[in-house]
Amino acid sequence: MSLFDKITAKNFNAFAMKHYEDPQCEDIEDFHEDLRRFRYLKRLLHRYHESGEMRERLMLNHLITIFNVFGYDASMRMLEFKIKSDSYWSSIRTMLLYLGYVENTWKRDIPLDVALTKRLKEL
Repeated sequence: MSLFDKITAKNFNAFAMKHYEDPQCEDIEDFHEDLRRFRYLKRLLHRYHESGEMRERLMLNHLITIFNVFGYDASMRMLEFKIKSDSYWSSIRTMLLYLGYVENTWKRDIPLDVALTKRLKEL
């Protein structure tokens, strides 16, 4: 059994550090800044789902950066660990499809976010 078979609060940072690959990283603060993007994304999703304030470009930027520095597989596992709310996954699935990170058949049981889909088509 591997240390990272299951991501937990105790091993999350170690898992992230193992998969972190940013050639422009100069110190540990850069790593923590990129790790905070999960919190920022979650905060933006909360604001969107609670008040309707949609910051789609900022959410996309955070997702792009997360996938660029942690890689696809690690990013997906980390998102699944960090984002617990089912309602947020509708928005995440919509953005991942828009970015081409997943196929339309990925997690079909999660509906697309109609309002977000409309906004993304306008970009």
